Amino acid sequence: MSLRHGRPYLAIPGPSVVPDRVLAAMHAPAPNIYEGALVDMVAGMIPELRQVARTAHHVAIYVSNGHGAWEAALSNVLSPGDRVLVLSTGQFAHGWAEVAQGVGAEVDILEFGKQAQVDPARVEAHLRADGDYRAVLVTHVDTSTSIRNDVGAVRKALDAAGYDGLLMADCIASLACDRFEMDAWGVDIMVAASQKGLMVPPGLGFVFFSPKAATVRAAMPRVSKYWDWIPRADPEFFYQYFGGTAPTHHLLGLRASLDMIAEEGIEAIWARHATLTRAIWAAVDAWGKEGPLELNVADPALRSHAVTALKIGAPYGTALREWVEREAGVTLGIGLGMAPPGDPEWHGFFRIGHMGHVNAHMILGMLGTIEAGLGALQIPHGAGGLSAAVQVISAAGTSPAQVEPGNTAMQKQCCE
Repeated sequence: MSLRHGRPYLAIPGPSVVPDRVLAAMHAPAPNIYEGALVDMVAGMIPELRQVARTAHHVAIYVSNGHGAWEAALSNVLSPGDRVLVLSTGQFAHGWAEVAQGVGAEVDILEFGKQAQVDPARVEAHLRADGDYRAVLVTHVDTSTSIRNDVGAVRKALDAAGYDGLLMADCIASLACDRFEMDAWGVDIMVAASQKGLMVPPGLGFVFFSPKAATVRAAMPRVSKYWDWIPRADPEFFYQYFGGTAPTHHLLGLRASLDMIAEEGIEAIWARHATLTRAIWAAVDAWGKEGPLELNVADPALRSHAVTALKIGAPYGTALREWVEREAGVTLGIGLGMAPPGDPEWHGFFRIGHMGHVNAHMILGMLGTIEAGLGALQIPHGAGGLSAAVQVISAAGTSPAQVEPGNTAMQKQCCE
């Protein structure tokens, strides 16, 4: 017997759960891509995208995943032979570095490990000794390690070192999940994608860029026609927005997603993600008291609110993932980048995605399923993980728990 039949839950760190409202918006006849409603809709979305990124400046939309957004951003500001400095806290920093090498850049990597933030003091010291870089690249949240870097502190380190190049931030995992302030933190270029906090299926890449970055682009001798952000950010004709045919149904989904984000409010979205993430941490802390399960990042201040990376030891990680999917319909993420896939240790890691369209009952249901899996597989673990998560959720809630005992009128009002 399997208990998985029913609605499955994809708890991987992207693509995230797509809301029914977004799916319904995408279930429509193809619109005209040259004039009319689609043109007006996209024009209205641009200011809202800027609001989510907390910038007053430019945005270009690409038909791509996040890797395409990486290349688009780099292609507009780098020529072969330009030097870039990559600040690494996990696999995705290395992925962006490889793309930079692919466009001809000379890449230096500063490693900070898989369990610690970028150290601004070390960045400052490095740039004081060698500041001849066109751009510094930092991943706001590395999806492989769940480390959240302090991008504002990185900007201050760059300024203190007298560095006058570009600061580029990867917010593919973090946008609309973790607080990000593009303009306030002094970011020149930010890249994002549709399939995580923006709650749209994979297929849209975004590059936000400042006037400083636009000036660098204007001085470039050559930029690939498709990746060029100039016609996308300021098109003379709508068809130029996307370098050709518009990704019509993704745009319809994005329209619905931006409506949902505006209705909740970005500050409330950040708070929701923070609370639900604390519930996950509380459960893991309880389970880990009498077993091998532990969070990858020890300091809560350094952890993402979009994804949680965990270590439980081989072969428990893979066994647990397989059990919760097979028996309960919950799909957890593989432990990407923590050990080589052929290494037996690879089976000792897994990740939980909690980004975008998630709420309390989804998180509690997922945690309850993990707790059931720990028991079914007889993996050593402490008791009370789900109860610990419930306490976090309960403390954040309102209404019935706050009703005074004996106040039957109030009880009736709140519970009817």
